[in-house]
Amino acid sequence: MKLAYKFRTSLSLAALLLGGMGIAMAAEPPHGGGAPHGAPARGEAHEGPRGYTRVTEPHGWDARPGTVDRGAYQHNFQAARSYRIGPYRRPAGWRAHRWGYGEILPRAYWASQYLIGDYWLFSLEVPPAGYEWVRDGSDALLIDTNTGEVLQVEYGVFA
Repeated sequence: MKLAYKFRTSLSLAALLLGGMGIAMAAEPPHGGGAPHGAPARGEAHEGPRGYTRVTEPHGWDARPGTVDRGAYQHNFQAARSYRIGPYRRPAGWRAHRWGYGEILPRAYWASQYLIGDYWLFSLEVPPAGYEWVRDGSDALLIDTNTGEVLQVEYGVFA
């Protein structure tokens, strides 16, 4: 009995001291639960950011051409602009290589973490059906998803 009284007294004293210092102490909910049984859980009220406009996709960004005019691609060129999007980690066991049109990109390079799904943000063309943009270091490669053949390369897209 004395021990429980001592504990409650010291807890009350600590709350009083911390409360006086501007520090709020939350009371522990009964039986380790959150909201009382049957009461709706209340989250923190937050309106969200103000003055922020989400970047929206341009009209037709995902309308992929059904046929491929391979002659319209088949080239490698330097990107007009570079984007900073974070570090790049090459697949395990592979070394840096400057890929070019016609080469076959190993399957490890077109795993989901290397696909560029929001290609329009980086001024990349809409890939035709059966093709995807992938990142390799600072370059963006347009590859055939059946064979891994590189159809086009834009060097220096990512800084």
